[in-house]
Amino acid sequence: MNEHPVCVGSGTLLGVDAIPVTIEVKLRGEGGTPRLLGLVGPAVREAYHRVLDAFVAEGLPSPRGIPIINFVPAGLPKDGTGFDLPLALALAGAAGMFPLERCKGLAAYGEVSLRGRVIGAPGAVSMAIAARAADWRTLLMHPRDARYAARVPGVEAFGVASLREAVLWLRGELALAPATATLTHEDQAPCSDMADIRGHETPKRALAVAAAGRHNVLFVGPPGSGKSALVQRLPGLLPPLHDDEMLEVLKIHSVSNHSPRLDGSRPLRAPHHSSSTASLLGGGKHVRPGEVTLAQHGVLFLDELPEFRREALEGLRQPLEDRRITIGRAEQVITMPADFVLVAAMNPCPCGYHGHPLRACTCTIVTQRRYLSRISGPLLDRVDVQVPVPTLPAAILRAGPDDQGSTAVLRGRVLAAVERQRARNRDPKGNGAYVPNGRLPQSMLHRVAGATSAVLDAVDHVMATYRLSGRGRVRLLRLARTLADLAERDAVLVDDVLEAAALRRAETLLR
Repeated sequence: MNEHPVCVGSGTLLGVDAIPVTIEVKLRGEGGTPRLLGLVGPAVREAYHRVLDAFVAEGLPSPRGIPIINFVPAGLPKDGTGFDLPLALALAGAAGMFPLERCKGLAAYGEVSLRGRVIGAPGAVSMAIAARAADWRTLLMHPRDARYAARVPGVEAFGVASLREAVLWLRGELALAPATATLTHEDQAPCSDMADIRGHETPKRALAVAAAGRHNVLFVGPPGSGKSALVQRLPGLLPPLHDDEMLEVLKIHSVSNHSPRLDGSRPLRAPHHSSSTASLLGGGKHVRPGEVTLAQHGVLFLDELPEFRREALEGLRQPLEDRRITIGRAEQVITMPADFVLVAAMNPCPCGYHGHPLRACTCTIVTQRRYLSRISGPLLDRVDVQVPVPTLPAAILRAGPDDQGSTAVLRGRVLAAVERQRARNRDPKGNGAYVPNGRLPQSMLHRVAGATSAVLDAVDHVMATYRLSGRGRVRLLRLARTLADLAERDAVLVDDVLEAAALRRAETLLR
């Protein structure tokens, strides 16, 4: 038996991040009960028995002796099935199944079945980032998880399908190549063309503005007018994810056991209006990300907005303002990222036909007001663009594709506007990033807007006309700055302010 413990790295999830955990194993003489130390949960206690059966199923010699297994740091609660594989390898190393020098800089993550198969575990990318932070440069996990972990620079991820493969590789009897994040056909995001949408020039313009400046959008219109079809085409207008953004998106989706695409496309999340508050905002016994976090660097689409739970909608106010969500528990407070573009859609009344040119509305004034009151003023104030999506006449629907309003044309304008912001809106934190127009702080806004006194007079006039709050004034000026960027202008003009006011005109329907 080895005098010193055998150590293999692993990690435990905390929100969307993984905390490095070292598994130490020593084998002692016969007789006695295995000891698992370090605040381990039920799934980790069961792991010891799972991996013992896995050794037998794979034809590997069972570790002899009574193990003392310590999870460091001892004061951190640990749970989840990702500890199976590192525990099995630490036991194998303590039993002398491979040279102990192979444990140096080694980490592993994954569940092990009774047959010895390695199964993927949530949080593979978070685990790879934690391994890099702990200076564990070699990582063993399920082949699918290794493909995503390969996007983390500074870590070599190897995919192993079974416990036997892992042990043979550590012995030097099996050759494995590091995983690579190669694209497959499943990574190509399908996206319909905006040209297929007939008419609706104003809603298309609204989506281009949202994509260029990361502004929140609300569509108001009757059923079947095309609100959802427009939103489904929004990801095609958005600029691709940068490497840091891609890594963060992969990390978040791996924790939720989703399979994100590797093509750089931004996520579009569209939860049903019956979703619980926890599923939308995040939470649970073991805190997991909600839809606001899964939409990080992408789009959160809330269709039938007034049908969502009131507490869920009010809970959106913090992430819309702070770009993060904080969830408190008795023993810990967890903060997760939530930087997304909110796009919402709703009917103008419960029956959906208020103001419809062909169908009469059956709602009373009381029921209509009650319906609209489900969306609070403070939440509505955080939505920059609010436009109606009317039902179109048959003549427009019969027209051919709108080539000037195609995804390719609009995307070109969006990318040009984004590049102008990259060159001008430098992040004051000095990390080389830029601040989108929709996120500009007031300290930067007036400088980058280049607004003259005539422009500011127009802003004051719009504020008085529409009774905008101070927050509404800031959002109006941010919106005008994006409109100027789409027009390739260095300074905001009065026309930009007036168009920005027009892009909020659905607000008059909701108040």
